[in-house]
Amino acid sequence: MMGCSKLQAKITAALLLVICAGVALAQTQSPSVAPAELVRKTVQNEVKAATDDSARYMFRSRKETPRGTQTKLYVQTRDAMVGLLIALNDKPLTPEQRQAEESRVERLLKNPAELQHKRKQEKDDEERTTRIMKALPDAFLYQYDGTETGKQGVGAPGDELVRLRFRSNPNYNPPSRVEQVLAGMQGVLLIDAKRNRVAKIEGTLFRDIGFGWGILGHLDKGGHFLVEQTSVPGNGWEISHMNLNFTGKIMMFKRLTIKSDEVYSDFRPVPRNLTFAQGFALLKKQEALLAENHVSGNTR
Repeated sequence: MMGCSKLQAKITAALLLVICAGVALAQTQSPSVAPAELVRKTVQNEVKAATDDSARYMFRSRKETPRGTQTKLYVQTRDAMVGLLIALNDKPLTPEQRQAEESRVERLLKNPAELQHKRKQEKDDEERTTRIMKALPDAFLYQYDGTETGKQGVGAPGDELVRLRFRSNPNYNPPSRVEQVLAGMQGVLLIDAKRNRVAKIEGTLFRDIGFGWGILGHLDKGGHFLVEQTSVPGNGWEISHMNLNFTGKIMMFKRLTIKSDEVYSDFRPVPRNLTFAQGFALLKKQEALLAENHVSGNTR
């Protein structure tokens, strides 16, 4: 009888372990918050963060297209974003190219109308991005697909990210051409559920998407995009990687090709009240420092 009791105890303990493991697995795969609600909360937080200008940054960008690579320095200012080209195809600019680039930025400083136009373009781009972001909860149907661990460039390194798979919602009616591309998209969304921030969104067109009833143009099936976001100093979040690969037509006859891969890095906080002129001076100083380090490195 004693042996039987011990055997029963072992079986009971084993069953408890299986049940506990099953419960833990279920909790991992199906968090208490519905996926659509998690996306809605995250989108609300992302939109709020986009209007918060309490933190600004200087950073570097390397963009690769079929025509080659461009490396730029950027700084966010209270007036507009300042960008300065510092390398082409991973080679420093010649003195003539550097002078031409600095003259381009100086023209904006000397022409308030051009600077105002630049500011308006940036605002229009931000509004389009916000409209896409606001459409995410309704444009797609979501399901949980496990978790991933944040890493350099994607979320906060070491933190758990919730992975959602999404597909287009057949009942979604895009309110404008801006949101139309979402109607034929499916993919994966990574969310930092603790901070309600998007760490990654990757989507693919599973069918051709027409704009303006196909009269204005269309994007071809198979088009793909990837946007990754990461935590940066000062408790901020910024885009760290963007990959675009689309083909299509404009006005039915002009071929459209969008292919680029851009990585953003080296984020450093800058004063919140930085002016465009001060931002330009800061970039020139940073460019000189990088050039000096490059030369020093070559002499070792």
